[in-house]
Amino acid sequence: MDRITTLEKQRASRPVTSERFPTLQKASGEDLVRLIHEVPPDALLPILDNPSLDETFLVLLLQRKDLQSEFLAEVVRRRHFLKNYIVKKLLAFHPHTPRTEGIRLLRDLYLMDLVQFTISPGVLPDLKRKAEDQVVAKLPQLPLGQKITLARRAPARIAGALLADGQPAVVKAALSNPNLTEAQVLRVLARAKLAPAVAQSVAQDAKWSCIYNVRIALVRQPSTTLTSILAFLPELTVSDLRELAAPGILPENLRHYLQAEIHRRLQKSREQQHGSVQTPREPKNE
Repeated sequence: MDRITTLEKQRASRPVTSERFPTLQKASGEDLVRLIHEVPPDALLPILDNPSLDETFLVLLLQRKDLQSEFLAEVVRRRHFLKNYIVKKLLAFHPHTPRTEGIRLLRDLYLMDLVQFTISPGVLPDLKRKAEDQVVAKLPQLPLGQKITLARRAPARIAGALLADGQPAVVKAALSNPNLTEAQVLRVLARAKLAPAVAQSVAQDAKWSCIYNVRIALVRQPSTTLTSILAFLPELTVSDLRELAAPGILPENLRHYLQAEIHRRLQKSREQQHGSVQTPREPKNE
């Protein structure tokens, strides 16, 4: 990169005149840097046949955001360019790389670059999902430290997958991730098999345990402790308690507690209604 910086400084010190431009196929050094910066995007294709266009110059060229899809597709077709990882990464991240070529390039990106891709602005939704799929597929093989790092900063879908990991340190990091959404938490809590540490961590989390739908999901989750469930029951509506107490939703021992809570609420409601009815006062005799 020092070489490019030196050439760019030299370029900035000299005026640009078209008669001093060599042809795109033969330019080298400072003149090639000038062409990389100055040639309109629709006229750049011949530069790919320039023998002086090595990885260093190509990396500089791929940083132009105005490159056309046809040009980028041609770069991908020339397989010798793709031997350089930085070139592949820049092609994958470029907003104008054709979708088909972009999907193929994603397969070769390193894990943290895939994560960066998922949070980059302007990424097509289907490409973002494919990148997330690749990250999620790699999670089981990652060391604990890398999982924790990812859990703190990854986008919602990856954070949700790490929340379900079950390792306490990873679960804690995922719950603190600002990208984690209620939808992802509910999706994790809906799993038939879930590590008890996950449900317990969510139930004790200051943020997530206060969300009504999360409380209902925790009551439904088989790995949630009885202590946590009993703490949530007074916060649920009678209609939701009745729905949860219906046959087949929860184990019989839990249905007993829900039915008792429903009975307590109804009894309390009747007592309040009775207390609100005031007995008419008899008129005083004068």
